[in-house]
Amino acid sequence: MADLIVKAAVKEELEEMNVASDFYAALDEEVEKLLADAARRAEANDRKTVQSRDL
Repeated sequence: MADLIVKAAVKEELEEMNVASDFYAALDEEVEKLLADAARRAEANDRKTVQSRDL
């Protein structure tokens, strides 16, 4: 899957914190898992639309 995280947005959100370069890859993996889980929940409920409740 493509990169899901926008590094500039992460840096902006974390404001004065330093961000290690490997953090982005780990965060991207977590987001990918979250999206896959949400898609599974939507499919389990016979929907093709992922909704906030699937999180």
